[in-house]
Amino acid sequence: MFFQHLLNGITIGGGYALIALGYTLVYGVLKLINFAHGEIYMIGAYLGFILISLVPALPPAVQANTMLVILAVLLLAALLCALYGYYLEKICYRSLRGAPKLTPLISALGASLFLQNFVMITMGARDRVFPPVITNTAYTVGPVTFTFLQVVIISSSIILMAGLSWFINQTRLGTAIRAVSTDPYMASLLGINVDAIISVTFMAGSFLAACAGVLIGIYYGSINFTLGYLGGIKAFTAAVLGGIGNCTGAMLGGFLLGVIEALGGGYFSTEYKDVYAFFILIAVLVFRPAGLLGKKGGERA
Repeated sequence: MFFQHLLNGITIGGGYALIALGYTLVYGVLKLINFAHGEIYMIGAYLGFILISLVPALPPAVQANTMLVILAVLLLAALLCALYGYYLEKICYRSLRGAPKLTPLISALGASLFLQNFVMITMGARDRVFPPVITNTAYTVGPVTFTFLQVVIISSSIILMAGLSWFINQTRLGTAIRAVSTDPYMASLLGINVDAIISVTFMAGSFLAACAGVLIGIYYGSINFTLGYLGGIKAFTAAVLGGIGNCTGAMLGGFLLGVIEALGGGYFSTEYKDVYAFFILIAVLVFRPAGLLGKKGGERA
């Protein structure tokens, strides 16, 4: 059963990694923990639910193309959430950049509560069940059984992470993000619009979080307005585990957390599977505050 639990952990770990990238991008640029990021992930899941619920109204030829439907839902939900990220930064954080560090933290918590209650009021407090959009055929290879949905989730997560890596390291906009992360004052002297770059960073993180919300929502089949709280905490744990501010570390931390959670639930108890994330967070903060790939001697996580 080890390889089966490993596959299940990699599946959910891909979602954690996508959300963790949003935390680490914002922290790398602003040195700010965006605790409202989990709610962006939750909103992405609800947008995915709304868009998938509209699929039956499409022509039968379009409905039959499952991959096209999933891609369109991912893209639309992610773009809408990118706008949420843009306005979240503009309204809740931009005017507080020169304030003490506790002030934007309080603003982040307030934004998180607002978004959570906004979704509860508009979408209702009961769970929402995703309409089936994928024929979840199971395949067996040796000791491992996997579904087509798991293949879609893992491959989508890897493609999105590779896309982010290319964007950060190979494009002019990515170079500007790295410059602002290193020294925003010097970047502004070189003609970089720091405000615009920070907005792009929030939008990129929100884009990835929305993709994770849609994929995880389809995987589990149901969502709730409290989804962002626990998912955000776990993704934050993944970011700290890998090294907050390090994109590669966020990816590694997400997959590791998913695998540890799956192995713990498989070999010990599924009732306490959420506890493992908090245990790891405490252990990392105590024994290696910089994370697995973080720089030693830097700012403690």
